[in-house]
Amino acid sequence: MVDASPLWVSLRAVSLSTVVVFFLGLLLARATMDMKGRKAFLIDMICTLPMVLPPTVTGFFLLVVFGRNSLFGRLLKNIGVSMIFSWQATVLAVSVVSFPLMYRGAKGALKQVPKEHVWVARTLGMKEGRILWRIMMPEAWPGVGAGLALAFARALGEFGATMMIAGNIPGKTQTIPMAIYFATAGGDMRSAWIWVGIITVLSCVALACMEYAGRKNE
Repeated sequence: MVDASPLWVSLRAVSLSTVVVFFLGLLLARATMDMKGRKAFLIDMICTLPMVLPPTVTGFFLLVVFGRNSLFGRLLKNIGVSMIFSWQATVLAVSVVSFPLMYRGAKGALKQVPKEHVWVARTLGMKEGRILWRIMMPEAWPGVGAGLALAFARALGEFGATMMIAGNIPGKTQTIPMAIYFATAGGDMRSAWIWVGIITVLSCVALACMEYAGRKNE
């Protein structure tokens, strides 16, 4: 009998990270889409960096920033929160690694919205937040949805950064990719194949959603 906890750990982490990444990626994309020059380049580089860095390097930076001896680590410890080797660390790792896909997808989609629509809304007195959700999002949703689906799939398959900051604690931080790795390393190929099948199906669902969103934009 295969322990089902990696599935629930993965779904919880990926679901929470998808919500966080959606709102942060969308709002940051909207805030920076009209920026130019060095400031825009620096923000884009920082937001995209986790997508090109090896996951273990991303995990190392997270350890440095949120470790027990770091500034953030001490602040969290003062309020009774220990980030390292916790389920929150799993959410943090998959969020950081998947964030660039949502950010880039949302920014590209929002830039495709005709500026005339935004200008008209402003002349009618609409606030920026309302413009984003009522004017821009309906037109940009296919691209935003595609970015969100890719972010979900990337979060689901995250291994290196999660291993670095959250570890492999069964029932707590062990996600499906880690279950596959350690089952294979331990010679339990039956369990490995089961988890490979499950994550493949979930990834295909995410890609199907992306394809559907892309076709609606045609």
